[in-house]
Amino acid sequence: MRTIEAEPGIWTGPMLRKVPALTAWFWVVKLVTTALGEAVSDYLVKRFDPVPVVLVGFVAFAVSLAVQLRARRYVAWLYWSVAAMVSVFGTMGADVAHVGLGIPYAVSVVVCGIALAATFVLWDRNEHTLSIHSITTTPREAFYWAAATVTFALGTATGDFTAVTLHLGYLSSAILFVCVFAIPAIGYWRFRMNGVLAFWFAYIVTRPVGASFADWFAKPVSDGGLGHGDALVSVVLAIALVALAALLTVTGLDDPTRAPVDGHR
Repeated sequence: MRTIEAEPGIWTGPMLRKVPALTAWFWVVKLVTTALGEAVSDYLVKRFDPVPVVLVGFVAFAVSLAVQLRARRYVAWLYWSVAAMVSVFGTMGADVAHVGLGIPYAVSVVVCGIALAATFVLWDRNEHTLSIHSITTTPREAFYWAAATVTFALGTATGDFTAVTLHLGYLSSAILFVCVFAIPAIGYWRFRMNGVLAFWFAYIVTRPVGASFADWFAKPVSDGGLGHGDALVSVVLAIALVALAALLTVTGLDDPTRAPVDGHR
């Protein structure tokens, strides 16, 4: 075990770890944000002109990220606000590529996969670690959010590929990805799978899990969903995210400065 130390960032002053502790709360809120991004993106892109919607989404994402990068420590409501904007914007990228540009989901999966691999290579080459426990400098945090954004686009394309292109449907896709999500958990706790690999494996898969369940609840019955609509699902998930972020902000349940860090992670 080792203690958590502050390191200097690009901005003035010391900088503590900027990513929440990996408790069950992290994965619960992460899944909520992934589902929220899917529902909100589907609602906006299909009801308004995709170009201005994506531009507005990018501006909101950029502003929230700038505020997050200037923070010197982890703040739950701020971090999860950025995560929500990353979810919406990353999802929009994949949705617009298919709906607006006609790019097949299979192509989007390959392109996003290559982009994510390139991001990890650049991150590791420059910072020599992909561990989220090392997010104590601005460059590392920038790489983290870049990777997070690409994972949302990749997960969106993958979920739609299995549900639509492969005709598995939303519920079957959700169940499939839940099973895939269990692989890194079992691998890490049972077989001592590399912690960094296990984290990113699980992190990537949370996107199609949340998106598939959101689509199942929102999409029409004729398309294999429950027919509740993107608007209602978006509102319910937004309320859930606000409630969870408020809880974590008040209680500090996922405060990384309170959690010891295993060296191999």
